[in-house]
Amino acid sequence: MFRIEERDIQFNLYEYLKLEELLTLPAFREFDRETFDLLLRNAFDLAKEVVAPVNAPGDRAGCRLDEQGQVRVPPEYHAAYKAVREGGWFGLSDPVEWGGQGVPELLRMAAWEAFCGASCALMMYPGLTQAAASLIIARGSEEQKKTFAEKLLSGVWGGTMCLTEPQAGSAVGDSRTSAKKIREGWYKIQGTKIFISSGDSDLVENTVHLVLARTPDAPPGVKGLSLFIVPKFRVGPDGKPGPFNDVNVAGIEHKMGIKGSATCTLAFGDNDQCEGWIVGNEGDGIAIMFHMMNEARLGVGLLSLAVSAATHLEALDYARERIQGVDARQMKDPNARRVPIIEHPDVRRMLLTQKAYVHGLRALMYRVARWGDVARHGSGEEQEKCQALVDLLTPICKGYGSDRANDVAAASVQILGGYGYCQEYPCEQYQRDARIFTIYEGANGIQAMDLVGRKLGMKRGMVFMTFLGEIQGFLAKAKEHPALKDCAAELEKSVEDLQGIAMTFMGKNMSGEVLYVLLQATPFLKFMGNTVTAWLLGEQALLAADKFAALGKGVDDPEAAFYDSKVKIARFFFKNLLPENRAICQGILAEDTSALDVVL
Repeated sequence: MFRIEERDIQFNLYEYLKLEELLTLPAFREFDRETFDLLLRNAFDLAKEVVAPVNAPGDRAGCRLDEQGQVRVPPEYHAAYKAVREGGWFGLSDPVEWGGQGVPELLRMAAWEAFCGASCALMMYPGLTQAAASLIIARGSEEQKKTFAEKLLSGVWGGTMCLTEPQAGSAVGDSRTSAKKIREGWYKIQGTKIFISSGDSDLVENTVHLVLARTPDAPPGVKGLSLFIVPKFRVGPDGKPGPFNDVNVAGIEHKMGIKGSATCTLAFGDNDQCEGWIVGNEGDGIAIMFHMMNEARLGVGLLSLAVSAATHLEALDYARERIQGVDARQMKDPNARRVPIIEHPDVRRMLLTQKAYVHGLRALMYRVARWGDVARHGSGEEQEKCQALVDLLTPICKGYGSDRANDVAAASVQILGGYGYCQEYPCEQYQRDARIFTIYEGANGIQAMDLVGRKLGMKRGMVFMTFLGEIQGFLAKAKEHPALKDCAAELEKSVEDLQGIAMTFMGKNMSGEVLYVLLQATPFLKFMGNTVTAWLLGEQALLAADKFAALGKGVDDPEAAFYDSKVKIARFFFKNLLPENRAICQGILAEDTSALDVVL
């Protein structure tokens, strides 16, 4: 049965990240703790009672393309989608003036963790729609906002992001889809886009595609791309869908996972009747699209957290109930009591590894969301600092988060054993669904390249140094705190090595050894992700240790047991998982070029 880690979510929101302090910002002064609590309660109930029950049936049914070229989603999705739409959950943190609810992004993160854990395939439809609306609100003209924003945030219309083409996957600059101007602001669009998530569905009246295309005299590469709003149906003067806009679904993919999410091949302008409305100016496409791409990458981080949390709790519940074997200390006694597998040391190791990654990802995604709130609604230096930290850690959220989600999902299957491999249990679906997270919205190798090629050098490295300063501030406390002072040195070593590797990369780039930097980019991303996770888990551990001491109760008390577990999770990560960074660092600094030199 689908469960949510409600206590840890509450801890992150109110105790660790102090959600209520955001109420001092003008944008949030009309809210209060009672409203937040009610919103979370409604989200958790909706996720458990309405969304989760459609997850397995949707996976079995999948999507289909009917004879009229219309995508049909799993029948079970319609009632659940309607409930999410009518509850106003699409635009939860978007501006009220465009149909959003205007709550903090931090709170939206918690609500959507529940929804995405309940059914990540279903939630891809509203997720991409919200991201499309956000781009139009941020970068569109007033007329474009009035035409599309409210319809998208209400969920009446759907939204997509159309970048990939048969010959242009990660190399977006190779796109060939064309755009020829027909009148001011409007262009004829022609070309094919593939792997378009939520590319069509019968959940909505209209689907609004954000399409990258190239004008006739545009330069090659990404600098020649422009961005266009291309609805499936043209929008009439009354704001309702009008004539068909020559956007055809040429096919849908038959995938390993997220089967309820329609992944489409879209043909634009087969009959030369497809019109697109330009966003911004010609040549601005990739710069504008990065707004949506970055939101989508953070969205993948959220999906990674949500699925990790859901599959971990399934494995935990199974381990508590599955009776198998005896206590290892009584193996020679044929009459020994048979025990739940949660009592076996190896199972406990796997469960705590899962929990450390889940709690680390939750701390990361929620912290980034809180920074995002200050970046959008704050002011001055703090606003600028928070936006910079969001930008720096976006590749970690997406890349490291999705890698760990796959680790957690695989561990759940392992914990369940043979049953984990069977469809009767949800863990095999979670593993299949999670596999795409490392691939879409920029494969993780691309995230690593972005990290070492762009993010480390932001503002001449000052953003990276600010980030290191945050961790060093924590270390000063941890080295004096009884909860972590015996293991803080491991994180201190990682921070020193992280800075050293970054300096090495800068030197390699300056000497023209860029291939070596790219060769080691993915190991570096994992190294930095491990470091971030240790830092955030450590911060939570210090807070929890103080609260545990203040309670003055033993672990038979549920609150005391929770706080005690937060300390032990951090200590486990510091002593068992963080030391992996030593080996990663050794490999990066070995300057071995075998992978570049070998004949394959």
